[in-house]
Amino acid sequence: MRDGLNPQKKDALVACTYNHRVIMVVYIPEFRGYYAKMFEVFKLSIESLIKTLPKTSAITLVDNSSCEEVKNYQIELHKAGKIESLILLADNIGKIDAQIGAARMSREPLITLTDCDILFDIDWVQETIKVFNTIPKTGSVAPYPSRRSLTYATFSVQEAILKRKYKLEFKPIPENFENYNMFLESINWQKEINQNALWPILNVGNVKAVVGSDHQVLTLRRDILFNTVPFEPSYIKVGNHSEENYVDLPIDVFGFFRLSLNKYKAFHMGNSPEAWMYDKLNHLSYKSESLILKLDVNMKYPRSKNRLQFQLRKKLIKELFKFYVPKAYKN
Repeated sequence: MRDGLNPQKKDALVACTYNHRVIMVVYIPEFRGYYAKMFEVFKLSIESLIKTLPKTSAITLVDNSSCEEVKNYQIELHKAGKIESLILLADNIGKIDAQIGAARMSREPLITLTDCDILFDIDWVQETIKVFNTIPKTGSVAPYPSRRSLTYATFSVQEAILKRKYKLEFKPIPENFENYNMFLESINWQKEINQNALWPILNVGNVKAVVGSDHQVLTLRRDILFNTVPFEPSYIKVGNHSEENYVDLPIDVFGFFRLSLNKYKAFHMGNSPEAWMYDKLNHLSYKSESLILKLDVNMKYPRSKNRLQFQLRKKLIKELFKFYVPKAYKN
């Protein structure tokens, strides 16, 4: 039996308060081994994120079956109003399925997918939105540059460069040297010794973006998740090409650019906190402004694409682009 009229029917429309949402998946099942110091790393990450978000951005945390202490910490963040949304999963469903599921239920036109070991710096959202507003074909932007991702899932931007629609420059960015080595160290890669190493820079007006990105954290168009990302679940906990298949390649296959900021506005921490991370966090102040997003709403998203045709085009672009890249960058 129903008694009366559901009051929600009188005001059926739901307002969209934000234009950008950050989705962070958290999985810390214990405090030993690999995860011994991950809780402290996660706290640094979420605190830096809360401090650096403008009013037009919101946070969704997805707890992927962490231990009770970590889960309770996230619940307290939600109760305090520091995060807008919290999803608690009883079982670990894998990083990509947790990210994509939460992203598809969000309504904001820009979605940031991030690991819980990223330290965010001031103005990272402002600089990210500036790239989207300036370069219409932008599909994703990472908040820190990737010097060696020029030819990974970037065939769409390579084609645009070869057609002279955009200009690519190879220049050193000496101020990135220290931060770049910090990133390489965080993933146990060999450090860069050349302070004047070249970076692939797309120059559009007063905006500079590096071509390519890593995928520990990136901001992408929400529409891509409904038009180019596989519809079936990944069923993979982490790695095994899951990020490649569900994030990197879909952006590129359908003609969008994978870019990153040309300066470091975020940092990869790894699984162990260091003194510099606390220093950076302590120098952050809370943001309060609203940001205007100007995405091209008429962008076409084909639901199917001839993969064979794309592979042939990709192979041709790859060969032609080799002649465009200076030898000094390859070394």
